Amino acid sequence: MSTRTREGAGDPIRLQFEDNRLLARLYGEHDQHLARIEQQLGVELSQRGNQLAIYGPAAEAANARDAITALYRRLKKGKEVDMQEVDAALRLAAHGGEGSPAEIEVVTRRRVITPRSPTQGDYIKALLEYELVFGLGPAGTGKTYLAVAIAAAMLTSGRVDRIILSRPAVEAGERLGFLPGDVREKVDPYLRPLYDALYDMLPAEQVMKRLGNGEIEIAPLAFMRGRTLSNAFIILDEAQNTTPVQMKMFLTRLGENSRMAVTGDLTQIDLPLGARSGLTDAIEVVQGVPGITFIRFTDKDVVRHGLVTRVVRAYDAKDRRLLETPRPTRKRGGSGAS
Repeated sequence: MSTRTREGAGDPIRLQFEDNRLLARLYGEHDQHLARIEQQLGVELSQRGNQLAIYGPAAEAANARDAITALYRRLKKGKEVDMQEVDAALRLAAHGGEGSPAEIEVVTRRRVITPRSPTQGDYIKALLEYELVFGLGPAGTGKTYLAVAIAAAMLTSGRVDRIILSRPAVEAGERLGFLPGDVREKVDPYLRPLYDALYDMLPAEQVMKRLGNGEIEIAPLAFMRGRTLSNAFIILDEAQNTTPVQMKMFLTRLGENSRMAVTGDLTQIDLPLGARSGLTDAIEVVQGVPGITFIRFTDKDVVRHGLVTRVVRAYDAKDRRLLETPRPTRKRGGSGAS
């Protein structure tokens, strides 16, 4: 950054770090973490020994300070810092400072999960507090991943006895009988994202053991009628592809000492043209019901590769243009002779 940026920016914010051994990981290889902070916030970072000076507009410099402080504190706890963590720290710092939702931790057998955006922090709190949580928003925001993390943490701590995973198999038209194998083999392709999240939270041998003894259950949506699910954490993924009848059936399965997470993206409905989504219907029907809350994610909460965020925004912009473009009116032509 040029010295022109320093002019009129006021006194720099100065940070001093106690443990020099952490600075290489804090700054990143070839100082790439510092470069990302400069790029995202429009500030200049100048390091000397164990000190770091932050030049730039007051608000942006304060955000840089909070992000760097949070990352340094993370390293002191023995956790790693990579580019995704840098981006997460910047998102969190921009929404209320460094002492924020990053303090929330979900402890599973394989890893400790912390929110990477303020909305993720709200979502984790909701999953812990409410019996039924709707997580709504685009792909890559962590809706399903965080629900599985909470479910795994509650299972291993004994707060629930089992995890039940469900997802509508729209591609198979919910007619699974013609597919080869048992129930799990029939629906595995549709539940793969849930499996992937489980293996992130629990050792592979535990996942297999719990699948075998029923502590983790694969419950295809079409096969859940008539059940009451007690002492369980129940996740319905891709809920936008349910019908209103299916959604009502699913929501009324909730039993004693159970939690339910319903995740979906209303821009990705794969139902037949003209069919009403059960998720859309449920949002209208149960809004305001005690014990139920809705957490809405946006493209700002996308925590995958930066390109995913740009793709989501590009499609959102296209959708807005389509909505704003007036439809051509059909002219009524007369067929009578003059």
